[in-house]
Amino acid sequence: MATGWAGDGAVQDQIDATVNDAVQRARRQLKKGPGLTHCQECDAPIPEARRNAVPGVRLCVACQEAQDAERTAALYNRRGSKDSQLR
Repeated sequence: MATGWAGDGAVQDQIDATVNDAVQRARRQLKKGPGLTHCQECDAPIPEARRNAVPGVRLCVACQEAQDAERTAALYNRRGSKDSQLR
């Protein structure tokens, strides 16, 4: 691949740096510390296995799924999708 004045491994170095930055950003967003014993949304008990698996957990599975669905729905543009144009 022609890279002009860049060194032989410059493109791969840039890709690696981008991936490492994304991993570090994701790790910074993870909650830390002890999780809650009851969901902060619906007050349902959070199983010990979930608290051990997800450090800093604040929501039960049902509330977490609902929150994830809301976030995902906001990111997806149905009008711009190819499927919606074919119907």
